[in-house]
Amino acid sequence: MFKKLLIANRGEIAIRIARTARELGIATVSVYTDADRDSLHVRRSDEAFSLGDDPRAYLDAERLIDTATRAGCDALHPGYGFLSENADFAERCAARGVAFVGPPSEAIRVMGEKQRARATMAAAGVPVVPGGPAGTLEEAHATAASVGFPLLVKAANGGGGKGMRLVKTETELAAALERARSEAEKAFGSAAVYIEKALELARHVEVQVLGDREGTLVQLGERDCSLQRRHQKIVEETPCPVLEPEARERLFDVAIRGARAIGYHSVGTFEFLLDRSGQFYFLEMNTRLQVEHPITELVTGVDLVRAMLEVAAGERIAPEPPERRGAAIEARITAEDPEQGFAPSPGTIERLVSASGPGVREDSGIEAGSRIGSEYDPLLSKISVWAPDRTQALARMQRALGECVITGLSTNLGLLDALLIHPAVRAGDYDTTFVERELGAILAGVPNSGVPDEMVAAAAAALVARREMTDSAKRPAPALSPWIAVERASRLDK
Repeated sequence: MFKKLLIANRGEIAIRIARTARELGIATVSVYTDADRDSLHVRRSDEAFSLGDDPRAYLDAERLIDTATRAGCDALHPGYGFLSENADFAERCAARGVAFVGPPSEAIRVMGEKQRARATMAAAGVPVVPGGPAGTLEEAHATAASVGFPLLVKAANGGGGKGMRLVKTETELAAALERARSEAEKAFGSAAVYIEKALELARHVEVQVLGDREGTLVQLGERDCSLQRRHQKIVEETPCPVLEPEARERLFDVAIRGARAIGYHSVGTFEFLLDRSGQFYFLEMNTRLQVEHPITELVTGVDLVRAMLEVAAGERIAPEPPERRGAAIEARITAEDPEQGFAPSPGTIERLVSASGPGVREDSGIEAGSRIGSEYDPLLSKISVWAPDRTQALARMQRALGECVITGLSTNLGLLDALLIHPAVRAGDYDTTFVERELGAILAGVPNSGVPDEMVAAAAAALVARREMTDSAKRPAPALSPWIAVERASRLDK
């Protein structure tokens, strides 16, 4: 096993990786920019090195590798985002004698270029979403004619919803193409885009895979990540509440086939779109640890960071997938204001109360006094819950969210709570466009039908209390949805 690990990331994922490394007896080294000088992840490692005042320094491959060698590290874990899916970075680490904790560089390269990934998966027998090239406007029009509208213009060398535009008619194509290219260039350093058919009312379902260097590959179950806004995930759950057993097994088989086709090892995630008929189509592969990995860990008992480190050190994995137990849900808490179009909400956290108790896990990178800037992703923490079944998991998540208090800036906590008690979400009847379709009603606080008058009165009282609690933020408190207030009032009455 490795002796010393550089964690080339920040925030909650850096802390998450450091925890497992400590359990394995691996010394840890963190890095930080001036904006992160006082961040919690800096104090959660054995050593910390400054990257300087440039907020983009987490993307400086040479500086990160220099830091790793200067600190005497024999391995580097990239976390997610930043350079985690950069094949050149992985190769440069190896060339300097620092083990890259992740998949082989060629697999990263193949799956990182989306059109090449689609072609590779199609050749392996993996169903792909209809699509094609969009190198020029003429080529884009030709592809659009073959796949039909609506369609998506997507960055060829990125993900996370950046460089992506929905196009409903031919007249929108030219402008969407230009905007997608510009955003892709800024986000990924490449303006290359391509076109995919937009599958309407589809779900986003992904499969976690794990492989070792000897060719053993297993699946660790699926996650439903359909609750999104602007293609950014908000809530994830496992198992998918609508996936039939036969379709689930076919999905697993296809994911393993795809991983085997590229000689994959380490952890990785195959993302699919699942349509209303139960057919699924390959969307992309993330050749790294996912933000939502905790819920897979909760239902399988597998520490995915530990598995990555062990595989990178040459260890074998068990040849059979682990038994999956119960249901798990993750909610992402972000420093954004849903009432203002999810505008970033920088500030200093004045008061912080975290969720805890049976079946609750919190992965956080914040504490009271943490300064939250606008330089990086607004993710503050993730709450994950486990329970024997989905109904209990939903109740547990409601309870956990109700315990959370963050003042000093705006967050999406109110939206999360409203979302998790929405009747459609509780029924598992949602898709990737659900949040954006229903956002106005959710934020307006349209109550469920049949709510007794006394509960509405209790909700009003709870709303006043909530606003008083958030007065310390020195800004108007976002309105609390009556869905939330009614639910919390009903819990107080019991």
